[in-house]
Amino acid sequence: MAVIVLCSASGSPGVTTTAFGLAVAWPRPILLVEADPVGGSAILAGWFQGARDHDTGLLEVAFSAEPVDEVLNRVAVQISDTVRFVPGARSHIEARELGGLWEPLADVLAGLDAVGQDVIVDAGRLGMAESPELLLQRADLTLLVTRTDLPALAATRSHADLIARTGLWRRAGLLVVGPGRPYSARGAAKLLGPPLAGTIPFAPKDAAVYHQGAAPGPWFRMGAFARSLRATARDLHARVATGTPPAALVPAVPAAPNQVPARAVDREPDRTSDPAAVWTAAADRRRGQA
Repeated sequence: MAVIVLCSASGSPGVTTTAFGLAVAWPRPILLVEADPVGGSAILAGWFQGARDHDTGLLEVAFSAEPVDEVLNRVAVQISDTVRFVPGARSHIEARELGGLWEPLADVLAGLDAVGQDVIVDAGRLGMAESPELLLQRADLTLLVTRTDLPALAATRSHADLIARTGLWRRAGLLVVGPGRPYSARGAAKLLGPPLAGTIPFAPKDAAVYHQGAAPGPWFRMGAFARSLRATARDLHARVATGTPPAALVPAVPAAPNQVPARAVDREPDRTSDPAAVWTAAADRRRGQA
């Protein structure tokens, strides 16, 4: 029913933590696949706190003579009653060997609906030679994860523009981590173009439960972080099940230069501003100085 891929344009906006949190909150059985071309398993190192060896994963799937679906099922690690997890490459060097796996893996993942299972893929950072492009293109929904500061928006915008021009992804959406830091999720969606699919609050202590295997506090489940993951998971599941795209909260704005304006603005930015307005104002000032 659902293959959802999460990725980012730059930095560390929280793709792995968000993918893991969504998998835990997902309303039906799910397979979480690490396909980050950087390599190394943040989940084995964090959630499992290094207690489980990285002795199997996608490389074994790629090099096995057995059918991909059988090997994938064998290497999957049980995290909970409803969540299974497939570790990715052990290193960026090992990730180079996975190029031939993406097409057969995409076929297998799409077929898991027949056994009542959905899929979330952590594709890591875009633009790398080993990125799982076929998974990004063939997913039911591909989500760009971003923060809302200007450097993050600048990097994300270049990819969002390319996606819009080429139409390579079946359905694209935007997932904002830390809305209001400093710009709103609506402002980010207005600037970038892809419809807003969800927001996750900036909550380092709560995120550490998934990122570092930290013990959850007594109010973790009812905190804003966990509630946002559950709400986003329910909404994404429902939208993909019905073929409904993420709701476009605001229209896209006309294209403008992708680069961050020099010094962004020459004063402390207005934290309530729309980032598109900041971009335009800075461009106007540059033209006036020319």
